[in-house]
Amino acid sequence: MASLACSAPDLAQLLGPNSTAAATFICEQFSAVDSKFNDTSYAIDTTYLLFSAYLVFSMQLGFAMLCAGSVRAKNTMNIMLTNVLDAAAGGLFYYLFGFAFAFGGPSNGFIGRHFFGLKEVPNSSFDYSHFLYQWAFAIAAAGITSGSIAERTQFVAYLIYSSFLTGFVYPIVSHWIWSADGWASAFNTENLLFDSGVIDFAGSGVVHLVGGIAGFWGAFIEGPRIGRFDHSGRSVALRGHSATLVVLGTFLLWFGWYGFNPGSFNKILVSYGATYYGQWSAVGRTAVTTTLAGCTAALTTLFGKRIVSGHWNVTDVCNGLLGGFAAITSGCSVVEPWAAIICGFVAAAVLCACNKLAEKVKYDDPLEAAQLHGGCGAWGIIFTALFASKKYVNEVYPGVPGRPYGLFMGGGGKLLAAHAIQILVITGWVSATMGPLFFILHKLKLLRISAEDEMAGMDMTRHGGFAYVYHDEDDAGKPAGIQLRKVEPNSSTPNSV
Repeated sequence: MASLACSAPDLAQLLGPNSTAAATFICEQFSAVDSKFNDTSYAIDTTYLLFSAYLVFSMQLGFAMLCAGSVRAKNTMNIMLTNVLDAAAGGLFYYLFGFAFAFGGPSNGFIGRHFFGLKEVPNSSFDYSHFLYQWAFAIAAAGITSGSIAERTQFVAYLIYSSFLTGFVYPIVSHWIWSADGWASAFNTENLLFDSGVIDFAGSGVVHLVGGIAGFWGAFIEGPRIGRFDHSGRSVALRGHSATLVVLGTFLLWFGWYGFNPGSFNKILVSYGATYYGQWSAVGRTAVTTTLAGCTAALTTLFGKRIVSGHWNVTDVCNGLLGGFAAITSGCSVVEPWAAIICGFVAAAVLCACNKLAEKVKYDDPLEAAQLHGGCGAWGIIFTALFASKKYVNEVYPGVPGRPYGLFMGGGGKLLAAHAIQILVITGWVSATMGPLFFILHKLKLLRISAEDEMAGMDMTRHGGFAYVYHDEDDAGKPAGIQLRKVEPNSSTPNSV
């Protein structure tokens, strides 16, 4: 918020002779009030960013529940522990290195060079709230990767890859796209890529594509889980043990996404020139586009799977919903609500196509993380380049007259060219860093657990026991009560509508 000025000499002339003291007093009071308004503005924006950071962090609980429900019961404790590890290791390494590599300016276009260990923070550009918010994003990328390599990965591999991803790989990408010094940043007004820069507002590429590509290489190098494909190469479903946890995790992620996307404005008290219309309106619009994309993708997946399989599958619907969210994350602030519906519809189709391709090439991802976050994230980047609105682009990214916008909205192809380069560069960078890391871990026999441990379950062999108590010791000598028998569906079972 701009400060208001008060000049005592000018005011004294208006008040008449012998009024210098009165003018000085009035200006002093005016300056004090103006200072309070500035303090209030900073406090409101900081509170908004902190609350958004808390929402994004709550997504870790969503990831944990989603992962736990999507794996078999014998690996529940392992996958939940890795989610805790992502947050803990990510916090330390992002504090030491990651934030500096991402936002340490002034710097070159490739990597940041200041603020290691938060030295010289706070300053005129960043406060501690900004670090907390960006850390929550970094551990989200690591959480995506952990789902791809679930149920067969050694614990030490999680430690190594999570630290490397949050401390180096992810921060470099976020510097390119979100730092004012980044070579592809839409905020780098002195050297814009194709006169536009990359509009990846909340991270379809920076977070989701990075996490998805990293997860792809981890799962590809260590291979599918035992039993995922039979001897003839046909796919065998290794279903997660709890649809309840999957749905709980999905709703928690949905809730957290309202900090992930709208929170990426970083501040809310910005006027766009009208008393009722400002950045607070853009925040609300971003929440609406996020909601519509997710809902559309969920319904599209629901009916699509019903047509193909004949069942209403809640797990597939949850993945479709998250695919819509991952896709809209890039353009959520610069597209019209009706465009978000198109985004969600196509995202569901992209996810289904990626899953079919994964089965054909015998690629195993227990959470469909690479397909969901990688495939739908890439679609979201393209979607933004097609549907970004001129009005919203100029509001969210001001100061550059004639900035290119969506191709289908009449803005030409420059934004699409910039976004195509973003996909290629992110894919290349993550492949060149995380691919060799997973390959080295594989060669050192630090990546995959033994076949015996995998069959028995990592909870028992690596973590001291199962996550659930199946039999109470006090009831061991008592006669069994009601016993449940598993009933498998067969062709004679009618499909209910």
